[in-house]
Formats: sequence, C-alpha cells, structure tokens
Amino acid sequence: MATWRDMARPLRRLRISQLSTQRTPSCARRWYSEQAAAAASAEPSPLDDLEPDSSLGAPGPTPEHLQEYTAPWKRARERKHELPASKYQYHPPKFDRGPLHPIQSPPSSDPIARDYQPGPFYFPRLKETWQSTIAPDLMTLAYQHKPPGEQKEERIGQRLRGWDGSSPYHKNRPLRGPRGGTTLRPVERDITFKNVPEILAVSMSTFQPQAIKEPTYLLAARSAIQAVMGAKPEIIRINKGVSQWGIAKGNLAGAKATVYGEQAYELLDKMIHLVFPRIKEWPGVNAGSGDDTGNIGWGFTREEFALFPEIQVNYDAYPPKMIPGAVVTVQTTAKSDRHARLLLQAMGVPFYGKFEY
Repeated sequence: MATWRDMARPLRRLRISQLSTQRTPSCARRWYSEQAAAAASAEPSPLDDLEPDSSLGAPGPTPEHLQEYTAPWKRARERKHELPASKYQYHPPKFDRGPLHPIQSPPSSDPIARDYQPGPFYFPRLKETWQSTIAPDLMTLAYQHKPPGEQKEERIGQRLRGWDGSSPYHKNRPLRGPRGGTTLRPVERDITFKNVPEILAVSMSTFQPQAIKEPTYLLAARSAIQAVMGAKPEIIRINKGVSQWGIAKGNLAGAKATVYGEQAYELLDKMIHLVFPRIKEWPGVNAGSGDDTGNIGWGFTREEFALFPEIQVNYDAYPPKMIPGAVVTVQTTAKSDRHARLLLQAMGVPFYGKFEY
C-alpha cells in the first residue's frame, strides 16, 4: 500500500495541463452549401451561348453576290458535272406488296405519294351542314338503346354455304357462294358515331357513239365534262364490239371523271341547289337506284345537262346537238343503299317510287 501511495504523490504535484492527453487531429469542416455553391459557379451559364453582337449589324450581300444568285441559268450552264440522279428519280411503288416487303409506299400525306391530294383549301358549305346538322340527326334517328349489362349480339359468322357431305368429294372443297347470286354483299352495320355515312366521291360519265364517225362529238363531251367537274376527264374505249350497232372494240366512245373530297361536296351541292330545281316536271331520283353497296346514281339528258352554270355561261362554245347527256354516281361510305338514301335525302336529293331495303 505504501508503494502505491509513494507513486501517487508526484503525480499530484503535476498540473492537469501538463498531463499528456490524446487529441484528435484537427480538420476543417466542409458544408454541403459550400460544395453546391462551388459546383454552381463551375457550371456554364445558359446566357453564355448568346452572341453579344446583333445579326442586324452584319454587312449585306455585295453586288457580285446578288448578280450570282439572280442568274441561276448561268451557274447551271457553267456546271461541268451533272447532279446526282438518285435524288430526282425516286418513284413510289405502284403496287402494295404487303407490310413485310422492304419497299413500302409513302403515306398519302406525303407529296411524293401516288395517292397524294393537296388540301383542304376551303370548307364546303354542304360538308359543314353535314358536320353540324346531318351527322347528329342520322345518329339520333338510328339510335338503339341498350340497357347496361345486356349481352352483346353475336358477331356475324360464316356467310358462305357449306357442303352437306353426301359425297366423299365434298371434303376439302371451298365453301359455296351465297344463294341467289355469286356476289357477297357487305354487311349493314348500325349507324354510330364511328360510321356515320358521308360522301366519298362523285363520278360522271358520258357515252357518245357518234364520236366513232365524227370525233368532234368526243371533243365537245370532254370539254363539257371538264367544265362541270373541274377535273381532267378520261377517255372511254369500247370493250366489246357489236356489229349491229356499228361499233368495234377499241373505239373512242365517251369520257368519265371522278372528284373526291371538297370537290365532290361542291359538285353535289351545285346539282341539288342549281340544277335539280330548274328541271321541269322532274319527279326525282328513282328509289330503286343503287348497287347494294352504298352507291346511288342518276342521269341527265342533253337538255338537263345544259342547265349546269358552267355550260350556260359559255353556251355558244358547245353546239346544241353535241351537248352530251351524263350519268352521275355518288359514292358514299355507307354499306347499304338504305343508309346512302338517308344521307342523300338529308342533303336534299328527292326520291320517288318504292323504296327497296
């Protein structure tokens, strides 16, 4: 005990400051705000990309440059090499060979597409009436209420007729066509907001058998069709010759033209409001007219065709005996003649006779 007491006495004489204490090495503290400030100062400012000088102060073109650009024919003449032909000889494919073919047709909105149509350049009055009045009325007229939870109707299955199997040769035979005809007509769907009938195209054709002996008849018919339609007509040739009628295969006998979109609405509007009211004792369009696929047609005699304003304004250019008659076909998006007649009746086309459904 004495030994430990003797060792503790000199330690008491020392000061606390003289005792060796282990201290941690001192280091400077770094705050996150300082690091963020340093990083922000290192990043470039988005205003650094702006040029201090304005482009309006740049000098204008010299007279030599203006003279060079105002004479492109001179530069083309002095060019010693031809331009690459690959940039100017692209032709879209004429036929669609399927989605897996490496060469695909461009969309119809591309100006280089074969089916490209510029426009629309204006909004026809008849189309505006269809959009604001006729389409809602047709949807209301054909509306069929179905309570919630009602089972949907079964989809239309196989429409072709099968074989009864009475013969062993019936096995693996293709199905027979519909009864009463060889053409399978499209199925009429209920009118909804997805398939409201509308005008797709209007076609007009004329037949001039006198053009075989006197080509002037064909020239007058082409001029009249082009004036009324606003499109270049196509020449019609006879497919099969008939000796009793004095026509042979390949003879030029008529013209036809088709307009789409806004031009189709304008032509139909012109016939409804300018031509039909001026025809004397005209009963209207036959209710049985149609091809069972939503296309309705009617005809104009020579006297009725002369009532178009494009013919009357320049009537002296067409000899009276050479003014042609014409057949008009209105193509709609409807799948049946019943829906097509509803659309044309709403637009103002009169019908007479018994309606066939």
